[in-house]
Amino acid sequence: MNAQDTLLQYFSDGTLSGCTFAEICRFLRIPHREKNGLYDLLDALCEEGKLFCARGGRYGTPKQLGFVRGRISGSERGFAFLVPDDREKYPDDLFIPRKFLHGALHGDLVWAERTFGREGDEAEVVRILERGYQEIVGTFYKNRQAGWLVPDERKFSKEIFIPLSDCYNIPDGVKAVAKITDYPRGKSPGGYISEILGEEGDFFAEELSLIRSFGLREEFPDGLEREAERAAKRSISAEIKRRKDLRDLLIVTIDGEDTRDIDDAVSLERTEKGWLLGVHIADVSHYVPYLSPLDKEAYARGTSVYFPDRVLPMLPRALSNGACSLNEGEDRLTLSCLMTLDEKGKVKDAEIAESVIRSRRRMTYTEVQAILDGDEKTAAKFADVKDMVCLFGDLARLLKARRKKRGSIDLDVKETKIMLDKDGEIVIPDTQIAHSFSHEIIEQFMVLANETVAETMQAQELPFVFRIHEKPDEEKAAEFLAFARHLGVRTRIDAADVKPYNYANLLSSAEGMPAYAVLNRAMLRSMQKARYSPVNAGHFGLASDCYCHFTSPIRRYPDLCIHRIIKESLHGEGERAERTYREFVSPAAKQSSDCERRAAEAEREVDALYETMYMSERVGKTYPAVLSGVADFGLFAELSNGIEGFIPIESLPGMYDFIPERLTLKGNGESWSLGDEVEIEVDSVDFARRRTRFRLLGKRQKENAGEKEKS
Repeated sequence: MNAQDTLLQYFSDGTLSGCTFAEICRFLRIPHREKNGLYDLLDALCEEGKLFCARGGRYGTPKQLGFVRGRISGSERGFAFLVPDDREKYPDDLFIPRKFLHGALHGDLVWAERTFGREGDEAEVVRILERGYQEIVGTFYKNRQAGWLVPDERKFSKEIFIPLSDCYNIPDGVKAVAKITDYPRGKSPGGYISEILGEEGDFFAEELSLIRSFGLREEFPDGLEREAERAAKRSISAEIKRRKDLRDLLIVTIDGEDTRDIDDAVSLERTEKGWLLGVHIADVSHYVPYLSPLDKEAYARGTSVYFPDRVLPMLPRALSNGACSLNEGEDRLTLSCLMTLDEKGKVKDAEIAESVIRSRRRMTYTEVQAILDGDEKTAAKFADVKDMVCLFGDLARLLKARRKKRGSIDLDVKETKIMLDKDGEIVIPDTQIAHSFSHEIIEQFMVLANETVAETMQAQELPFVFRIHEKPDEEKAAEFLAFARHLGVRTRIDAADVKPYNYANLLSSAEGMPAYAVLNRAMLRSMQKARYSPVNAGHFGLASDCYCHFTSPIRRYPDLCIHRIIKESLHGEGERAERTYREFVSPAAKQSSDCERRAAEAEREVDALYETMYMSERVGKTYPAVLSGVADFGLFAELSNGIEGFIPIESLPGMYDFIPERLTLKGNGESWSLGDEVEIEVDSVDFARRRTRFRLLGKRQKENAGEKEKS
């Protein structure tokens, strides 16, 4: 064992943990003439990241020295915060003064040492482990000496230096993407322009800038489109022969009018003892082998992302819109969950099978709803399936009632529908979109299939990816319940042990209240985010003990992942599934959860851009609104179409005190609380922040509200 290994052994067993250089010398009995050699050895180990040196000259591993690992969250003013990885041990962010960043920038993964400075719990960066940005979006400028890109992300406090030789032909002031090539110590990062997005101020260039800022791309790597096309063209005749043949079964798909990737189909029969429900899901795993280039790209993307004017698919369109899409009248490979239900809608038996189907009809939600509403013209158009559609309605109502009885939370959170007309103009309906009962049919059937598959696979104890939703955090639940009481909702729910039926009953008791929509959103914010996990922890929102995502493998990676595991099980290859996927499901669950959050944030930011552009043409107009947020710095008001605007506190007449437990701004003459019905005027828009500013005109006169809406 050489000197380096011996030294590391003393640190790993804790003997020298936290010792200074002098203490190490004494322990090792290092003569004075050899001290420089020891210092060089310690310095080399620190440079390699095997040891660290803390304040006071103490040496050790990060754990021994109490270092905190986390991500840097920057600020426009130069300081930053450390967001710890271990939230159980470090629930709060740590403040990092500018002088203690030592070159770390927003998004970087670092080791930091806690310093307990003037601002309380502070930290100092001791090692940058990973840079957060390899490329960044912004506006490009240049002069006679050099070019530089000013990042759109304001938390990234450095401009990107671009050598003039690499940018002399790039126009000044364009939106662009810079590839960062180096982070020189004490200087701005260096790089080159990898993509020009368009002119600054151009709406679609701004949209593309937002999309790129989340690391999202529509284009697939070279060769992947061709690989998808080759996979899509392969014959499935041999595969059909070994599968359960359901092509003679009456099967339909039900989707939106503009859906192109159809990954689920349904069938239903009435039996003497109940129902036979079939949920048939595209077998994407047949075309996308595990660890193939197509699979690695799907893993990296995690999910398809949907914007008003485009879709960024998880898989190339030759598969997502072609071979895997359950198109009407075409043979398609599927995984079918065939469930036998009793008269009360309880699953008594289930079979999961590799199958082949041929969809009889492609239907839309609008057409299904028309049949259920008794529209004779639509019923005649779908004469061959209309009876089954009516059965869909009967069973869905039964399943919904069962789910409600067990405490499933049915949040009434409507969506703002953003569309582009044929001329490219933004269209946002005056009222938010509420799902019709035809949507609920598919939701009920898919939830039942997801539960059935999850329960079946859990019983086999194979590696798996579950969809979990943990119960609300006690503090957030307490805040929500206090707010609900302030609105006049009577509740005795224990915030420390909230049950799904508690929330469900609370919503039912508040139905019909003016602030009902606000209450729904407040409840949603009080709950934790659903995520993927290799360990089943149940689903709070659905009041489900066991749940997974099985029904959308074209657009969600977890579904594709578990399809492979299910097929191994069906083939009797449980041991191989154990070997192949036991170490894979945990990182796959985390990656899928991260991609889902990234996609949701990107969709939200792009929607905000569209909403801001839409409202920029309505400055000066007045609208009825509901106060949807109250803070110490102002109010947020929501229009009937779901667009939210900000009302700064300084624009309100008089002085106000913020009462957080009641979510109220209280003044001498007037007070403003969450859920108040008000009248606003569109004051201005801020494209950089994607925010609309309102001017508060006053509270609505409720007796005149109905007349105003009619006019």
